[in-house]
Amino acid sequence: MAAAAELKWKNTALLVIDMQKDFILRGGPMHVGGGEAIVANVIKAVQLSRNRSIPIIWVVREHDPFGRDVELFRRHLYDSAEKPKPTSKGTIGAELIDGLVIEEGDYKLVKTRFSAFFNTHLNSYLHCAGVTNLVIIGVQTPNCIRQTAFDAVALDYETVTVIVDATAAATPDIHIANVLDMTNIGVATPTLQEWCDI
Repeated sequence: MAAAAELKWKNTALLVIDMQKDFILRGGPMHVGGGEAIVANVIKAVQLSRNRSIPIIWVVREHDPFGRDVELFRRHLYDSAEKPKPTSKGTIGAELIDGLVIEEGDYKLVKTRFSAFFNTHLNSYLHCAGVTNLVIIGVQTPNCIRQTAFDAVALDYETVTVIVDATAAATPDIHIANVLDMTNIGVATPTLQEWCDI
């Protein structure tokens, strides 16, 4: 039975996007309003993926403390000597939220833009690993989740899945609108329970 389940998920990878303290914790410089509410489901999705032998890719932002690699519209956040620099490499804010741990065999991918594919080697890594199906969780829906999903569709991944209650945005309305847009381009959008039951 375990071998059959492992075979079923053989070509699938889980992308866990931006589940970092600066995005999830209240008061963080990049706080996503719905982020805290999905932490338990993200933890469950990671555990289920481990049980299914699905490779886990931790996609994180880690910026230069001077903001030299950040988007132009965010560079002002790195100007002040007094304020914390969002998701700067080596800071507490760049760490994963409590309850999430990168384990041996997992893969950590650092990005500096919305899409996990933009200016990274993610596509090459996935192809070399034989991955044709992606499951995406994390924050935030209109930016990093959506852009990664759209790029995955454009790159012809066979199945792109966004777990709707393991992803979040600043507000439920923003989240729902972006989930609808992704559904309209062929992205599967199950709940965590629906994905568990597959």
